[in-house]
Amino acid sequence: MIYVTGDTHGNFRRFQPEYFPEQAGMTKNDVVIIAGDFGGVWFGDSRDDETLDWLERLPFTLAFVCGNHENYDALERYPVDDWHGGKVHRIRPHVLHLTRGQIFELEGCRFFTMGGAKSHDIEDGILEPDTSDFERRLTMLQRKPRARYRINHISWWAQELPSDEEYAEARRNLDAVSWAVDYIITHCAPTSIALAGSRHNEADRLTDFLQEVQERAKYHYWLFGHYHDNKAVNEKHILLWEQIVRVI
Repeated sequence: MIYVTGDTHGNFRRFQPEYFPEQAGMTKNDVVIIAGDFGGVWFGDSRDDETLDWLERLPFTLAFVCGNHENYDALERYPVDDWHGGKVHRIRPHVLHLTRGQIFELEGCRFFTMGGAKSHDIEDGILEPDTSDFERRLTMLQRKPRARYRINHISWWAQELPSDEEYAEARRNLDAVSWAVDYIITHCAPTSIALAGSRHNEADRLTDFLQEVQERAKYHYWLFGHYHDNKAVNEKHILLWEQIVRVI
C-alpha cells in the first residue's frame, strides 16, 4: 500500500491511530509519502530525536520530499542510501527523505520525486545573523505587525530551490525512462497550476521546470502540497494538505 499526504510542518498528529486507522493493517513494506514541508528534521540535534524515534515506531515506512520549510543544513548531514532504485537520506531506518530528481519503483509503479519550493513569507527580508545590524533589524521586524521575514540558516535555507545539478539529475533519470512514470510527487506545482491558485501564485525556476515535466512526461497522477488545501485540481493533479489518500 502507498499513501500520500500533504505538509506536516513537524506536526504528525494525523498519523496517530485514531486519525489514521488504516495503519492497523500496514507493515514496513507499506509507505506513506509526505509531499513536502516535513519539518521533522528541524533543529538538527537531539531535540529532533523524540519525534523521529516516534515516527520510526509507526507500523509503516514514512517517506517525504522536501519543501521550503526544512532545515537543509541538518538534512544534508544524513547518509545517502539507495532505496527502490533512487537516492534517499536515511533519517531513521524507515524514515526517508526522497531526494530530488529520483525515480523510485514502488509496488510495480514508478514514482518521480522533485521536492522544494520558493518561500513566499519573506516580503520583509531574509536576515543574516552574522551581520552587525542583525539585532536592530530583528527588533524592528518583531515590532512590526504581521511581519514576514526569515533568518538565514535558522528559519530559511537557500537550498529550498534545486541546484543546477539536481535539475540535471532529474532530466537524466527521466530520460532513462523516456519521461514515462506512473506518479509524480512534488511540493509545489507546475507554473500553469501555481498561477491559477490563490496562494503563492507566482512562477519561478522550479515551477517552470515542473511545467516542462507536465508537458513532456507521461504519468497517471501528480500529487503535491505547499498550497494548504485539499482538492482535485483536475483528473490528474491532486493538491493535498491534511488528507491522507491511498494511491496504490
